[in-house]
Amino acid sequence: MLALLAACQPAEDTPPEPEPQPPAPLPDTLSFQPAAWDALSGWPEADLAGARQAFLRNCERRSLREAEAPLNSRAAWAGTVGEWQNACTQLDAVGEDAGLQAVFEAVFTPVRVIAVDPEDRTNTAESGLLTGYYEPFVHVRGTPQGEFTQPLRRRPDDLVTVDLGRFDDSLAGRRIVGEVREGELVLYKDRAAIERQDAGEIFAWGRPADVFFLQIQGSGRLLWPDGHQERAAFAAHNGLPYRSIGRELIERGELDAHAASKAGIERWLEDNGPEATAELFSVNPRYVFFETRVLDDPSVGPSGASGVALTPMASIAVDPSQHAYGVPVWMSAELPELDAWSGLVVTQDTGGAITGPLRADFFWGWGEAAERRAGSTRAEADWVLLLPHVVVARLFAEQDPA
Repeated sequence: MLALLAACQPAEDTPPEPEPQPPAPLPDTLSFQPAAWDALSGWPEADLAGARQAFLRNCERRSLREAEAPLNSRAAWAGTVGEWQNACTQLDAVGEDAGLQAVFEAVFTPVRVIAVDPEDRTNTAESGLLTGYYEPFVHVRGTPQGEFTQPLRRRPDDLVTVDLGRFDDSLAGRRIVGEVREGELVLYKDRAAIERQDAGEIFAWGRPADVFFLQIQGSGRLLWPDGHQERAAFAAHNGLPYRSIGRELIERGELDAHAASKAGIERWLEDNGPEATAELFSVNPRYVFFETRVLDDPSVGPSGASGVALTPMASIAVDPSQHAYGVPVWMSAELPELDAWSGLVVTQDTGGAITGPLRADFFWGWGEAAERRAGSTRAEADWVLLLPHVVVARLFAEQDPA
């Protein structure tokens, strides 16, 4: 029963994510190949300061764990906490203006990651889908007024999270969400029932479209009439699957596929009015609850699933069943307004639609440029992992035993 429930429900602590949603590959589709530093296009002149800062945030969090602990038991290839300590120490010891390339090359070995069909090892993919996300600014009010009619809610008291790893070691890292009725754990309320039953304390009111897209992004900055800001941080979701309203509009013939961006959807909502908007939103049963946090430093991003603040253009969301958090990745892709981009990012977040070995979501940051770029990011990205030497030595010894 636990295995069945795990297969039917997404993880509770992962923020929701917009389309596209490719089918999840099998867990053993990761494969690794040796790579060379001089094969990384743009590496010598790359600005690595943001990625260094992002990486050190994960180092600080890892310092609380035992050295023998795996970075991720579901991605054992990434090694143990202790095997990453030297890289953390060396990169922490140099300044941002130092020659960071030399330090990265001293502590890491580049490894190209590809996807392999386990039933046909000749069927491989050397790149994967890259989309983008951002932290939106959302104007809110303390009471419903005018166009501010959609509530933002805190996590309800009756929403229950179950860590399946407590019952079965093979389910470590898997969680299900529900509520208890007559002594049984059942699925939690869908979007319509949450609104109808007023589940979860309301702490602000926003425009319906703004709140809906805030739920898709998973966190955002609330702008109050008096000018102060605070962060709406992801607290939980109701455990039901995410359904894309963009895909729904395409299937209905209301939008062409190329027009189903955030801007295109917003135009459709504006053209069709509040009743059509409410009906469309009801297609997606998933509902996201938030918690408010003081925004002490506006230059610091929201917290990702790895528990550290995200860094604009240096953090990505990945599939935690395939990857460990805190791993640097040299990524190459055609990005909006940047054309043929290459840069160093760190695995620090996840999302409900981010499944598979080469599937990632690129964190653009916040503000108008970030929103614009995130909404049009859809590219094929190449991956090269930067791993500690000892991890690489064991990885290839296990992959190609003598």
